[in-house]
Amino acid sequence: MPGAVKVLEGVAMELEDCAFPTLCGVEIGDGANHIFDGANVAMLVGASPRTKGMERSDLLGANGAIFAAQGQALAANAASDLRVVVTGNPANTNAYIAYHNAPGVPAERFTALTRLDHNRALHQLAVKAKRPVGEVTNMTIWGNHSSTQYPDVFNARINGENAACWVGDDAWINFEFIPTVAKRGAAVIAARGASSAASAADATIKHVRDWFAGTPAGGWTSMGVVSDGSYDVPAGLVSSFPVTTSKGDWKIVQDLPISAFARHFIQTSVSELVSEAEAVKELGFVK
Repeated sequence: MPGAVKVLEGVAMELEDCAFPTLCGVEIGDGANHIFDGANVAMLVGASPRTKGMERSDLLGANGAIFAAQGQALAANAASDLRVVVTGNPANTNAYIAYHNAPGVPAERFTALTRLDHNRALHQLAVKAKRPVGEVTNMTIWGNHSSTQYPDVFNARINGENAACWVGDDAWINFEFIPTVAKRGAAVIAARGASSAASAADATIKHVRDWFAGTPAGGWTSMGVVSDGSYDVPAGLVSSFPVTTSKGDWKIVQDLPISAFARHFIQTSVSELVSEAEAVKELGFVK
């Protein structure tokens, strides 16, 4: 987007002014082929926003063109060890479009950001339990990065104990926790007049950090990854799962207990992902 280059200049100045000891330099531009040349990690933060009166199909169409082109540019120019995280919404389907347009790049190299939802869930649970957020572990976000997502308390832990048992309040879980986490993005927009910025950037950094540095022993994180059919999520969809990570690889955590209550939420979110995938196929962005 040529019109955004001036804004990028300001972002570059701010990065330089932080004087990060590990930042060797900043290069900006509006040409994907040039910017992605030799890239080892691509964090695709920008996307076309949904505006007033825009139908969801219009949003998918606008972003389909962006992420199809970025997938092609990454395949043609990035390094052979490329890893990609898509933050720009609709993140799951944008990642789905990108990996389908990146021939030669393994599909598992493309991920979508659900770490922001994961972090939101950690905070809400810590506040309810009146415990430090560092004691809340093994949170999972299932499905789409949208209001249909399912934040899973029942497999989470607080100080090593089952979080749902610790909270002991099913009404809070069902009617406060789940909708608060799922609709937090909209609440941020209503409060500040813009989408999440600092928290989304922080979550993107933590997503990449954990992807390479690894999840702690016995723990996991949430990532939107290409499904292998686990938990009855259709193979090929980019859905959020509990994953363990190490040295740039990820693995879906298997055999977690899923109640009928949880399965209903997960299937609802997965159905939305299926619908979005079908829409971008009809629009011609995925063959």
